[in-house]
Amino acid sequence: MAKKKSFVLRLDPEIYKKLEKWAADEFRSSNGQIEWILNKALNESGRKKDSGATDADKLDK
Repeated sequence: MAKKKSFVLRLDPEIYKKLEKWAADEFRSSNGQIEWILNKALNESGRKKDSGATDADKLDK
């Protein structure tokens, strides 16, 4: 499995609060929720090749 890339992400505090709530509602961490949202957007836009499920894909099941 490839090592995950880490980087700084700056968010408006209100957006972060809503993200935390959404993540908690779905039993994910905030980081896991962001990863899930990005993977979903990539899949829906056709920008992600179907090379097997990622960790974030597995979280959705």
